[in-house]
Amino acid sequence: MTELTQALPQTISIEGITNPVILAYFENLNREDYQAAASLFAPEGALHPPFEEPIVGAEAITAYLQAEAKGMKLAPRQGIMETLEDDSQQYQISGKVKTPLFSVNVGWKFILTPLQEIIFVEVKLLASPQELLNLRR
Repeated sequence: MTELTQALPQTISIEGITNPVILAYFENLNREDYQAAASLFAPEGALHPPFEEPIVGAEAITAYLQAEAKGMKLAPRQGIMETLEDDSQQYQISGKVKTPLFSVNVGWKFILTPLQEIIFVEVKLLASPQELLNLRR
């Protein structure tokens, strides 16, 4: 566990998930501390936002989050973890993201290295096509 994850107050609670790196990711994003969130990624780690190509590396992830995540509040609710063959861990988490204009159900898929660095985060919108169309209005 890094000093960064130890120092964070834990206000995020996710049913089924206790990993401090996962909790710190959500805490940092909700505090709009994008550099701290990006520092949880491995050097080759990637953030795969909806409808976009993966963003690779802490510097690029920080810049992306600063441009795209302002005002968002993430509310993860529950998740499951499985250990993969290479001893990395995969997490599937569901919840909501609230923006100043709308809320949407979201699924996050995390893969953490055996060293507890984020190697991959995929964000999926869990909305019907009609709900997505309504977001455009």
